[in-house]
Amino acid sequence: MERDDYVFMKIRDATTAINQKVNLIGVVVEFGFPKKTSGTDCFCKLKIVDESHPKAGIWVNVFAPTMEMLPHVGLAGDIIQLSRVMMKTFKQEIYAVFNKKFSSFALYKGKDDEDFVPYQYSSRFCQREQDKEFIAGLRRWLVDFKFEEGSDNFSFLREIKEGARVNLACKILHTSEINKDELMLYVWDGTDTPPASIHKKEEERDNQLALQLEPFPLSRSILCMFPTVGTVFRVVLDKAMEKYVLHSLKIGEWVKLLDLRCEVNAGLWFGVLKSDTKLQYIPKEDDLILSLESKYNERLSLQWGRLPYWCFPWHSRLTDVDADADHAPFLTLMDVLTYSEVTAKFKCVARVVASFPWRAEDFRSPSGIYRIRFTLEDPTARIHAYVYGEDGERLFDGYPSVDDLRKKRDKLLGLAGSNNQQESENAPRNPPWVQICLKSYYLDKQKPWETRNYRIFGTQIVS
Repeated sequence: MERDDYVFMKIRDATTAINQKVNLIGVVVEFGFPKKTSGTDCFCKLKIVDESHPKAGIWVNVFAPTMEMLPHVGLAGDIIQLSRVMMKTFKQEIYAVFNKKFSSFALYKGKDDEDFVPYQYSSRFCQREQDKEFIAGLRRWLVDFKFEEGSDNFSFLREIKEGARVNLACKILHTSEINKDELMLYVWDGTDTPPASIHKKEEERDNQLALQLEPFPLSRSILCMFPTVGTVFRVVLDKAMEKYVLHSLKIGEWVKLLDLRCEVNAGLWFGVLKSDTKLQYIPKEDDLILSLESKYNERLSLQWGRLPYWCFPWHSRLTDVDADADHAPFLTLMDVLTYSEVTAKFKCVARVVASFPWRAEDFRSPSGIYRIRFTLEDPTARIHAYVYGEDGERLFDGYPSVDDLRKKRDKLLGLAGSNNQQESENAPRNPPWVQICLKSYYLDKQKPWETRNYRIFGTQIVS
């Protein structure tokens, strides 16, 4: 049980009380996810600010016997009350240490709440009546508080690089359990991830290039909730972290994920959320969020705003479309996937990242009919699109020789020119952005959406 005569110290004053026990109350603006220490304890970090130290704040290192006994911040911007934490310094960094033997904490909701009952507290915590005054004061201060940081400390999705760690400002769109050991977050910032090189070819049915990172595609009802412009970026995390992470990631909230690792699998970008990744509070009215939303709205207002960012100043001239499609607006593949009608026609700019069959000599059936399945991608989605019969004649300008057909395939799929065909096909490839006309159709009238497919039509590969 705590004494009832302790006082709170301002964070600015606490930074001068090295090797002393102090009592603090502040706003949580950033926190790391829980992890095991090298010993038997569990550990997490959180950064707090108050009106005396609003910009730099101070880190608090918290140790506890179990994960459940660590503070689990419901939302960045909440208030934490800390008693008997020890002020320390290391390499000129000043921080506080929460000791499981004598420290205590209590967590309260932030500025949008009037309740003074903590939603989590440690066993040694004892609330006092006078604590309410400090909590109310911080809530009033939070109304006009802005966490100010330079704009050079975060990355757009369009700036990420494979293997790099980034600070990503993003909006949480969805969370999903993709298997028994992994969870996936779906985040977005309105920009397009860079096109990745493709390292394999589709030769066999069991070696197909995946349409998405998750084992099964998301339902159309979920896709319809996503923005149709800008990449919906997947972030994977260990399911063991679920109960300590998901409560902090609210759908529709903007957050900054700090020290997030970016990777590529089969040409698809994803992030990896590890225990050393931290979460930073970004209120909706923050200048950073207002800027991101303004840039996105400006993009939507532009005539060519739905074109992939990476095809500017214009798409490749490798393909041409029929005259009646020339003036049709360009749409994204997410527009295509979420279109309100089952059957429709679209014009898109995309990359052809895979072909089945792979060999040009197998593009036609023994009776001479074209039958190909291409995999198309843009920054918003991947889909299969079929080429059949007369649409193949249009695409390849009739029935060229196998060598000419292979050359057209190579250009479409971004295969590097080489005298050694095998060497060329095994090289990493970067397909060009090409314009393509698509039509959607269904195979079963009883299940039109479940059996919806896409065909390429009215498109020709030109010299």
